[in-house]
Amino acid sequence: MENNTTLLELLAEFNMVNIFTVLFIIGSAWLIIFLMERLIPWFAEKVPGRKRLLILSSVPFLRLLVMILAVGLIIPIVIKPTLQNLVAIFGVAGLALGFAFKDYVSSLIAGIVTIYEQPYRPGDWVKIDGAYGEVKSIGLRTLKMVTPDDTVVIIPHTKIWNTNIFNANSGHRDLQCIADFYLHPAHDAGKVRQKLYDVALTSPYTMLEKPVVVMVSEKPWGTHYRLKAYPVDGRDQFRFISDMTVRGKAALTRMDVKWVSQCCLTSF
Repeated sequence: MENNTTLLELLAEFNMVNIFTVLFIIGSAWLIIFLMERLIPWFAEKVPGRKRLLILSSVPFLRLLVMILAVGLIIPIVIKPTLQNLVAIFGVAGLALGFAFKDYVSSLIAGIVTIYEQPYRPGDWVKIDGAYGEVKSIGLRTLKMVTPDDTVVIIPHTKIWNTNIFNANSGHRDLQCIADFYLHPAHDAGKVRQKLYDVALTSPYTMLEKPVVVMVSEKPWGTHYRLKAYPVDGRDQFRFISDMTVRGKAALTRMDVKWVSQCCLTSF
């Protein structure tokens, strides 16, 4: 009973004027947002590219501003504007925001831990939750990664709590690259291994100070060669792998080596 009385004291006395005012504010806000989401993109298409992106990025901010203004106009109509009521409202709002922003706060704490432990740094090539790319910048809440396809990925630092972080170079320029070759088992493995070694050693991308390794393993479907080497610059890793693959394939073809067909690979 006391709770019902408190709730009634908190709410303002409603009449038809108040109801229509609230409905008018809600309808006006919806109409403004509706028009804004259609007119601003239309206008953005008429301006140059850089300004177009700037105009389009203002839509979420303006939409949020309209919603905040609408709520700010409705609250004094619905709630009695007394000091006690305002304290109660802000208390409830603060509690709700606390629950809503708990993940945000967790990301901030994870960001501080990241700065201290440095599981990744700008310039590192990392794989996080299926995304692989170069870390471009580290903020307090998120990191910005650019993938090999030139796609920007924003990842919250909270991933360090429950996700494996794969760091290919960990703050160093050394970044190992691997080219795979799948051959029919009827061949001279010693000559093939030496040929692949020479292919990596003569690549213009190879860092000669680091070792070149050819790993050989026999599979039910044939022989698997893994050519491991380091590029001079980690940013050239995909060019390096492509170079080793193309030149390695050409060298092995000249040796008249048979390749394992795709059907054999997929059957095992």
